[in-house]
Amino acid sequence: MVLEGGTPCAPAPRRVAWIAAGGAHSLIVRQDGTSAAWGHNGYGQLGDGTTVDRLLPVPVRVQGLTGATALSATAYHTLALKQDGTVWAWGYNDSGQLGDAADALRMTPTTVSGLTGVTALASGTYHSLALKQDGTVWAWGLNNLGQLGDGTTDSRPARMPVPGLTGVTALAASTYHSLALQQDGTVWTWGYNSSGQLGDGTTANRATPGRVQGLTDVSAIASGLVHSLALKQDGTVWAWGRNTDGQLGDGMAANSPVPVRVQGLTGITAIVAGAYHSLALKQDGTVWAWGRNSDGQLGDGTVAGSPTPVRVLGLTAVKALAGGDAHSLALLLDGTVWAWGYNGEGELGDGTTITRATPVRVQGLED
Repeated sequence: MVLEGGTPCAPAPRRVAWIAAGGAHSLIVRQDGTSAAWGHNGYGQLGDGTTVDRLLPVPVRVQGLTGATALSATAYHTLALKQDGTVWAWGYNDSGQLGDAADALRMTPTTVSGLTGVTALASGTYHSLALKQDGTVWAWGLNNLGQLGDGTTDSRPARMPVPGLTGVTALAASTYHSLALQQDGTVWTWGYNSSGQLGDGTTANRATPGRVQGLTDVSAIASGLVHSLALKQDGTVWAWGRNTDGQLGDGMAANSPVPVRVQGLTGITAIVAGAYHSLALKQDGTVWAWGRNSDGQLGDGTVAGSPTPVRVLGLTAVKALAGGDAHSLALLLDGTVWAWGYNGEGELGDGTTITRATPVRVQGLED
């Protein structure tokens, strides 16, 4: 921001700093550490103290949450990381994914006890992950397919470290599988593997972390419902797992239990995944998408799926992305947020429930 005459000034403290997308809800963190949400709220995942969906073009404030720096959301629950390294959770809690033993939903944020020094979060549909400053990973919630990585299939609300993982720098999680990026650029996965989404060359489930085959020099990871993504330091994107909707971006329809290169993408700086679609941000600030597009979640003006990347229309100067089940979000450098895809629960934040095949600006985020 620049004042008249060229004198620079600091950005407004309530400017959007972070975006997140759940199954059918969306959230932001502002630079002042407050959070707001909109869309589906049947499980209290908006954190406003109710279970009322928010379809109006004025996002509701997440109650009692201050000092937030990051969010992670799924269809049923939401996690927040605070500046002090603590983790807060709200929404559905049938499997202990909120970090307590109460089999009840939480409509406002509650601290996840016993966790400090956390630097990053990832939420699966029914489980949660936290990365600590010491490079260890902690997990809790549903574990029926080994997604907690402790060598068992015993679910638990108590936070426990994932054995054998150190030097971790990033996390990702899906409904039933989990990923970790180590500082040496390798990727490790565990949990459900029906379509090869663990990337270890098999379709066998794993209850402990195993290395993704053939991947080195990775700088970021992301996870869809049954597919996984990795961004390499050279700006290329690689994908593995289910490909029935073209979500691997290799131009094929076959699943792959090992990484394949996403076609035509270079100069990528960030990646995210929805349930059956994938998104990438380029150095030039444009956004590219591939996979399922039945609700316009690729943002190219159509509802035709694509097995290779297509450009999201009308977006430039993009800073960050988020992917929900069937909708997508973009944060621009000017602090505005844009959304596209399914809107039946008001998750696009434009004051309607009309599905959009091109980006629309989220309303009500300004001071």
